[in-house]
Amino acid sequence: MKYLIKTIKWLIVLAVLLVALLYVTDTDYLLKASRTIYLKGYTTAYLEDYKEFDNQEVKNQTAQPWPNHKDYNTATETEKLKQTNATLGTIAYVIIKNDSVWFENYYDGFDSGSKTNSFSMAKSYVSALLGKAIMDGYIKSLDQPVSDFIPEFGKGKGAKMTVGDLSSMSSGTDWDEAYYSPLSITTRSYFDDDLDKVIMGLKVVDEPGKAFKYASGDTQMLGMVIERATEKKLYDYLTESFWKPLGSEHSTLWQVDSEDHDMVKAYCCIASNAKDFARFGKLYKDFGKWNGKQLLDSAFIAKSLTPRFPESPEYGYGWWLKNTADKKFFMMRGHLGQYVIVEPNDNVIIVRLGHLNAPHHEGEEFTEDITTYIEEAYKMMESKGIS
Repeated sequence: MKYLIKTIKWLIVLAVLLVALLYVTDTDYLLKASRTIYLKGYTTAYLEDYKEFDNQEVKNQTAQPWPNHKDYNTATETEKLKQTNATLGTIAYVIIKNDSVWFENYYDGFDSGSKTNSFSMAKSYVSALLGKAIMDGYIKSLDQPVSDFIPEFGKGKGAKMTVGDLSSMSSGTDWDEAYYSPLSITTRSYFDDDLDKVIMGLKVVDEPGKAFKYASGDTQMLGMVIERATEKKLYDYLTESFWKPLGSEHSTLWQVDSEDHDMVKAYCCIASNAKDFARFGKLYKDFGKWNGKQLLDSAFIAKSLTPRFPESPEYGYGWWLKNTADKKFFMMRGHLGQYVIVEPNDNVIIVRLGHLNAPHHEGEEFTEDITTYIEEAYKMMESKGIS
């Protein structure tokens, strides 16, 4: 019994020392990471982890439900699609044709109204909010220096960094996009309760505006720029600019770093559902017009859906770009395989949400599951004579 008590005391002492060490080394965010992710058996963020974090509500107003297509849900999934959905844990798969829901299915206990984490699909919303801030006159253009809003980046190479560089992922900062390393800045930003401090620690090490390098920190910094330019919280600006005007059926949640700092995780983490996410694909498909009203400048959208750098044809400003056969798709894309995929010429929107995506192969920009979700959707439509 004495040995047991002594052991418990030593374990308590070790635990206290470990916690103290985390605070001394400024890695105390790992306590939150352990509590919300690692001790629950996950090695990275997961679909419903928004419930473990502080959030701000993005309210809807007058819901505008998607109409159902005249051939709604008359098709069945192909065998390859069924297998992929089962293997990768799809929870929502929706095909919208000619602005009507042609097919939808939900899995694993989720339904059409279930909220799940957007992850990096949120980057497309933030880029759009940049376009809206330019349209509203808060920001001059894509060429306005970041240092006009964040003076700390007004020296050296940072002085050349523009808001357009942030939207096109070409800031030149030393951000390291590593999801599975507990000590990476990406992990720190997900769990730290002071995102402002994290971003202010970045260094501009390469010439901005010269090359694409995917970096969530670029979008986080862009969110800070938009808040300072508009003097509005990002979640409020999203509410008034898009969530309400687009007739979203449900309110949504946007994660913040903490109640005290109330900084939106701009690079990720809007909790919503497949058909409300799809509205943003329709807005860009229709060049910013919704119900006859121009919500976003069409020229900004055209630029957003065009590669900025010829060496990186897969990315524009906040949107991924993919050619498959003779078709050109643009998409919102998030961790673990969250996708809103749009083919404007065919007037098709495909939404897939789920627990996993296919493995990423070195040298390939897109995982194989994306091609599967596209090709099988078209096979389903072709089987019913839909073109």
